[in-house]
Amino acid sequence: MTKTPDSVVRSFIDQHQAGFLADLADWLRIPSVSADPDRAGDVRRSAEWLVAKLRETGFPVAEVWESDGLPAVFAEWPSGEAEAPTVLVYGHHDVQPAAKADGWDTEPFEPVTIGNRLYARGAADDKGQVFFHTLGLRAHLAATGRTAPAVNLKLLIEGEEESGSPNFGALIRRQAERLAADLVFVSDTGMWSETTPTVCTGMRGKADCQIDLYGPDSDIHSGSFGGAVPNPAVTAAELAAALHDGERRVAVPGFYDGVVELTDRERELFAKLPFDEDGWLRTAKSHGTQGEAGYSTLERIWARPTAEVNGVWGGYTGPGSKTIVPAEAHLKISFRLVAGQDTERVEQAITDWVAGQLPAGIRHEITFRAATRPCLTPLDHPALQSTVRAMGRAFEQEILFTREGGSGPAADLQDVVGAPVLFLGISVPSDGWHSINEKVELDLLRKGVEAAAYLWGDLAENYRLPAAGR
Repeated sequence: MTKTPDSVVRSFIDQHQAGFLADLADWLRIPSVSADPDRAGDVRRSAEWLVAKLRETGFPVAEVWESDGLPAVFAEWPSGEAEAPTVLVYGHHDVQPAAKADGWDTEPFEPVTIGNRLYARGAADDKGQVFFHTLGLRAHLAATGRTAPAVNLKLLIEGEEESGSPNFGALIRRQAERLAADLVFVSDTGMWSETTPTVCTGMRGKADCQIDLYGPDSDIHSGSFGGAVPNPAVTAAELAAALHDGERRVAVPGFYDGVVELTDRERELFAKLPFDEDGWLRTAKSHGTQGEAGYSTLERIWARPTAEVNGVWGGYTGPGSKTIVPAEAHLKISFRLVAGQDTERVEQAITDWVAGQLPAGIRHEITFRAATRPCLTPLDHPALQSTVRAMGRAFEQEILFTREGGSGPAADLQDVVGAPVLFLGISVPSDGWHSINEKVELDLLRKGVEAAAYLWGDLAENYRLPAAGR
């Protein structure tokens, strides 16, 4: 039996919410700041706390996983059903640095409830969104009468996400066999707003590089040599200017190869969101919009690939003047990628383009950092439909769709596990991720619990494994 009655779920949550919030507050008191070497012991204590709580929840397997840096947590609870899909839930238990002196109204690691809000570092990003799965799972079991989840459930809770996940890729490759799953759910995301619940369907990937340009063997006199030898600073400016065409499209040949275009349905659903462009510009601290012609602002930041010059420098920048042709100049450029783009092909296209732009006499080096692949779940994917139904039951209103313009470790999981990535989150922009006074809305946290309770039964009923996965 996998049907999950709404009334039973809600009654169970009512009965156990106080204990759930008390436990969450205990976890939030642990300052698991991965960026601070002095807090490494606290990150480990956070992992051990979560392992104990997952065992208390009922997971027969819950353990600390050592990485080459700070520890992650892995847990597993088999369904016992031969046809059940295997679901891996990803989140993280490390948090951003925080101190009351930063401008917090309360102590960031002493949780405080004010009205309908729980204030603490990690309340939304990401301990609250990880922890709602524990009560959601218990409600699912209570409402269905099951002794194990309706799906084979695995959790992977990282300990270094807020430090850029430097060891995550190596960890999941090393543990690929135990992480095998049919679906990956990321609970480290958010919704459009308190009144407009949404499901994220994808994240952009990223490639970024530094281009070093070299001309004369040393700075030389511009009066004696200027205008007769190539200037690396001028070449850097020309490269930056040539990066886009008149339609603000990236001018690198082959850059758009394979791009999955927006469907009419996706554009229609994005347009239904109550987007306030003036308010968005204020948040962006910008004074106007700009981007690829033919696309809205939301489409540009969620579903189109981009190139941004992050920095240009070279030559003399001190007071007064120094009339030289500089010996070198440099650029940093980042590219956000969308579904269908291959990171290696994009990097090769950029490499070839840069080489073709340079005049004789300019030598160069181009260095790429590790790339992140994009991920996207089509609107008609059955697991996404299960997610939307679960959210719809919890919120009792239409669920719309967003994407993430940034990049994250979800794509690493997609590559290693080889499974579609989906998103289940209840945080809202006002929660203040990485900022002072981070909080979570308690009614939305409860909705996350409720959605998780419905999701596992819906997937068991409606998601069919591909023939190769049976």
